[in-house]
Amino acid sequence: MDNKDNNQIKYAQQHLANERTYLAWVRTVIAIVGIGFLNTSLHFTIGAERNQTIDVISIALGVFACILGFSITILATFAYFNRKKKIMKEETFLPSTLQVTLVSALMVIIIVFIVMYFLYLES
Repeated sequence: MDNKDNNQIKYAQQHLANERTYLAWVRTVIAIVGIGFLNTSLHFTIGAERNQTIDVISIALGVFACILGFSITILATFAYFNRKKKIMKEETFLPSTLQVTLVSALMVIIIVFIVMYFLYLES
């Protein structure tokens, strides 16, 4: 194998890792939106108790899950193309702390909605 073949293998591995990372974000989006949809759908179809506060929290959770899913999709797509460009230019890899911090903060908000839902449901 010459140096050109080694470089092609290295770049192929980096591009495939970038694609796997993107697809992991897509699976995360599917799960988040699914949780929001499932919560809202189940709340209004088999919810035994009608309470305006719980209804609003359920709707807010579903809408926020969709907004979070949309945001993560946009962030993941930009990150994918940014990393692809850096791989092609042979630039140094820098981890994306902003993306991870933002997604983590938004996930905390979803958890707060879920906790509020259960707290109001129990009372």
